[in-house]
Amino acid sequence: MNISELFIRRPIMTTLVMVGILIFGLISYQQLPVSDLPNVDYPTLQVTANLPGASPETMAASVATPLEQQFSSIAGLSSMNSTSSLGTTQLTLQFDLNRDIDGAAQDVQSAIAKGAKQLPTNMPNPPSYRKVNPADQPVLYISLNSSILPLSTVDKYADTLLAQRLSMVDGVAQVQVFGSQKYAVRIQLDPEALSVKGIGIDEVADAIANGNVNLPTGTLYGKQQNSTIQANGQLNDAASYRSLSVAYQNGAPVQLGELGQVLDSVENDKIASWYFPVKKESKSAGEKSKIVRLSGAEVQNSGVRAIVLAIQRQPGTNTVQVVDAIKKLLPSFRTQIPAAVNMDILYDRSQSIRESVDDVQFTLLLTIALVVLVIFLFLRNISATVIPSLAVPLSIVATFGVMVLLGFSLDNLSLMALTLSVGFVVDDAVVMLENIVRHMEMGESRMEAALNGSREIGFTILSMTISLVAVFIPILFMEGILGRLFREFAVTISVAILVSGVISLSLTPMLCSRFLSPPHHEQEGKRGGGG
Repeated sequence: MNISELFIRRPIMTTLVMVGILIFGLISYQQLPVSDLPNVDYPTLQVTANLPGASPETMAASVATPLEQQFSSIAGLSSMNSTSSLGTTQLTLQFDLNRDIDGAAQDVQSAIAKGAKQLPTNMPNPPSYRKVNPADQPVLYISLNSSILPLSTVDKYADTLLAQRLSMVDGVAQVQVFGSQKYAVRIQLDPEALSVKGIGIDEVADAIANGNVNLPTGTLYGKQQNSTIQANGQLNDAASYRSLSVAYQNGAPVQLGELGQVLDSVENDKIASWYFPVKKESKSAGEKSKIVRLSGAEVQNSGVRAIVLAIQRQPGTNTVQVVDAIKKLLPSFRTQIPAAVNMDILYDRSQSIRESVDDVQFTLLLTIALVVLVIFLFLRNISATVIPSLAVPLSIVATFGVMVLLGFSLDNLSLMALTLSVGFVVDDAVVMLENIVRHMEMGESRMEAALNGSREIGFTILSMTISLVAVFIPILFMEGILGRLFREFAVTISVAILVSGVISLSLTPMLCSRFLSPPHHEQEGKRGGGG
C-alpha cells in the first residue's frame, strides 16, 4: 500500500490542498490572540462582607467564621482564606481546576443565603461575591491628576467619563478605580457645642436626613392643565449644610455650622494613590537626554495625588489589540476633560508582551533559516533543499489554524513549541527525499523513484511521526496549574509534527516526482557518454 501514490499522480489536487492549508493558516494567524502566557481560568470566587465599626476580631468571629462553616461543605473547594480588617471581611475561595466556575458561584450563593441567619442583623448589606482571576492582571494603568482642580472633581471625570467609556471597549472586562475620591460633605461635631445647646447626635442625624431629600412633592390639578410641584431639597456643598436648621431654641434656629465644622471633603479620606513622574535630565547639544528616577526625599516631594484607572481584559482576548484600542480613545478623552487635568499612562503590559513575542518570533525565523542552511550544506542541491524546506513553513502555518480552532493564543509557550518543532518537522521530509534520491541513483526516473521510494519509506515516516507525538502525551495529562499551562505547549508541538508527517507523505514526494534534479554523478555520466 502506497499512501503517497494518490498525491503523486494528482499534483493539481495536492497543490490546491496545500494552498488551501496555507491560506487557512495565514488567516488564522491574524485571528490569534496575543498574550504572554496561555489563558488559564482559575475558578476563584471572592466573598466580601461589611459591618461598619466592627473590629477585626469581631469580624472574624461573627462574620468570617459562620461563612467559613457554610463554605467548607461546597464540593470541589481546594482552599479557603479569610482576611478580616476594620469593618470588612474578605474570603477567597479557590476551587479545583476542573470545577465549573458558574456552578461554584451558585453553590456559594446558596451557602451565603443559608448562613444569613447566623450573621449580625445590623449588617447594611448581605455578603456579596464576585469571580476573580489571580493571573489576569490589568493590562493598562492610566493616571489622572491636577495641580489646580480638587481630586473630587478629577474623580468625577475618571469615574463617570473615562471608566464608563473604557468599559465599553471590545475586550475590556472591567475598569477599577484606585484612590477614588468621591465628593462628600464631612461634618465634625463639637461635643461641647452639643452639650451647651442640649442637642443629641441623633437629632443632628435626623435633621440632616430630613433636610437633604429629593422626593416627589405633588401635583396641582387645574381645569385646563396640571402642574407638577418641584421642590429642590438637595444640599450639594458644605456651605448649604452650614445653614441647615437642626433645632429651635428660644424662638431662634440652631444651625449646623454652630455645632461643629462642615467641610468639603470626600467619602473615604483614608485611601489615596500617588503618581510619581519621571524627571528628564537635559544634556548639552549632541547628547541624549537621560531619564533619572527620583528617590528618597525627592520622591516624597515630587509625588502627586492622582486617580488611577486599572483596565482588565476579558479572558481569551488579544492584549495588544485591547491596549491599542484604548490608546486610540485617549486623544478624544483629552479633548473632553479640562486642560488642567493631566492624563498619563502608568503601566502598559502590552509593551513587554510585544517585546517577548517579537523576540521569540525572531528566534523562530532564525531557526528556520539555520535548518535550511544545514540541509543545503549536506545535500548541495537547490531543488533537494527547497523541497524538504517547504515542510517547515507549511507545518507551522497549518498549526496556526488548529490553534485558532482549539482556542489557543500566540504566547511565549506556543511560540517556543513551534520553535522546537522546526527540527522535528523537517526530519520526515528529509527521510522521504533521501530514499527517493537513492532510487534515482539506481537509474530510476523521477516518477518511478518517487513511487517506489515513498512506498518503501511511508510506514517508517508514519511510525516516526507517531513516536514523536507519543513523547508529549504525558504532558497532556499533567494536573494542576502547570498542566494547564504546558497543555497548550504539548498540543501545539504535537500538531506541528503530525502536519509535517502529512506533508512528507503528500507534498514532498509529489514535488520530488516533478522537480527533483538527478544526482550529480548521473549528470556527469550522461555528459561523458555523449562525448
